Amino acid sequence: MSNDLRIKKILSDRQLAPSKKLGQNFLVHRQTAERIVDLSGVTPEDSVLELGVGLGSLTLPLAERVRQVIGLELDAGIIAYHQEHQSLPANVTLIHQDLLKADFGELARQTNGPLKILANLPYSISNLLLFKLVENHESLDRAVLMLQKEVGQRLTAKVGSKEYGVLSVLLAGCASVKTIMQVGPEQFHPRPKIDSVVVRITFQPVPERVAQLPAHDRQLLRRIVNAAFGQRRKTLRNSLSAGMINGLSRERLSTLLHQSGINPETRAERLTIEDFVRLTNAVSACSSG
Repeated sequence: MSNDLRIKKILSDRQLAPSKKLGQNFLVHRQTAERIVDLSGVTPEDSVLELGVGLGSLTLPLAERVRQVIGLELDAGIIAYHQEHQSLPANVTLIHQDLLKADFGELARQTNGPLKILANLPYSISNLLLFKLVENHESLDRAVLMLQKEVGQRLTAKVGSKEYGVLSVLLAGCASVKTIMQVGPEQFHPRPKIDSVVVRITFQPVPERVAQLPAHDRQLLRRIVNAAFGQRRKTLRNSLSAGMINGLSRERLSTLLHQSGINPETRAERLTIEDFVRLTNAVSACSSG
């Protein structure tokens, strides 16, 4: 039986309709799943965290390649199915948990090293998970994620493009991102109305561009980036002023932008991660002075 028919039969037999609320689109093509595992670069010594096990399309080929898979799954019906049928290999530990609430730092300690993550992400939570990865980047080795194409484009967007935004900047400050695969809607059940991509986000070893960034307050950086893109049609001076960054006046922010080598009349999409870090350090020094 093909994987496509297997998944449809499981869903029918167990009356497990794909959840729109959870954004479930099950990958049904075994060859695609195997290719994703191939491109992830995992080794037989690895422990891998899979976010959203589903019916095991990625889990099964992944478990054949690594020492251990720790799988997080929120859907209680799917957990019950795997437990009843013992459908996953012995080296897979299934945990009933919301992946957005998972403690990545603790999981990294349990697996004795930075986490290697693999996931076919529900579209509804992809942005939230990506921000969680940024916040926990020190506990991560890499993340290989299936995302909607639009989100993937934002992660790899060039400065000045319409796709360039908050996640483009924040990920550039802690990782390198590469699109490694295109995936069409016909490879899922139910079929989404959009195309998908697989991206590899590398945190370790620290990318050269990240290593060359000056030390900075990451929480302040995020606040500045969020404010800058919060009203992206406005000039930086106006968007940062509206964001009330550290209570600084519009005039003071204009001065700090000039000191950072940034034209206050430009817009957020024109700034690189290096520009934002210089501005972050200027704001930090002004606030503490």
